[in-house]
Amino acid sequence: MSSGAEAENPSDQKRLMDATYGLHRHFYDLTRKFYLLGRDTMIRELDVPKGGSVLEVGCGTARNLIVAAKHWPDARFYGFDISDAMLTQARSSLTRTGLSDKITLAQGDAGSFDLSSLFGIDKVDRIFMSYTISMIPPWQEAIERAAEQLKPGGSLNIVDFGQYERLPALAKKLHFKSLNDFHVYPRRELPAVLKRVAEAHDMALDFRSLWRGYTWRATLIKG
Repeated sequence: MSSGAEAENPSDQKRLMDATYGLHRHFYDLTRKFYLLGRDTMIRELDVPKGGSVLEVGCGTARNLIVAAKHWPDARFYGFDISDAMLTQARSSLTRTGLSDKITLAQGDAGSFDLSSLFGIDKVDRIFMSYTISMIPPWQEAIERAAEQLKPGGSLNIVDFGQYERLPALAKKLHFKSLNDFHVYPRRELPAVLKRVAEAHDMALDFRSLWRGYTWRATLIKG
């Protein structure tokens, strides 16, 4: 598989992510905090009900789950990732922060995940996807799966790279090239896909383009 190409199936994607982040996982969080904008704002605005349940799709190092668990201490948290390397780092982080009893991790594929199989639960109150849409080859299927596994009144919360709509073309070209080198592909079709999913699942959609299009933020609330 050439650099910059997306994997065609889950086993290829797993190998690709393990190879890409096997070493990089040790300093992933330190480097990403400078340009993965809007993550913590999204977490603060999850509005998790007391005793509610929260799932992160593509949890990586569990950085976001740890932030969320500290902000919403009455909730129960779940996260999965396709990469063994990232999950190893995530479990180490949970042990270090003393949150292993509040956050449950599993290995799974975002395009076909099932909460019952992964965690023995039915549906959840909140699902969030933080800069993972651009890394998941079956990203449209992942959004569909998430919409299907929300409780009534639940919400799907997404933050990811936008399309630099109001930023210089050269900035977009250079940054997208660097992202592609790490198998990250900002999804130009995301707004249209979200609209389709919202209509199909009777969900209200709030979509925002932030920081001149650097970041796209979306919330879908199930009726």
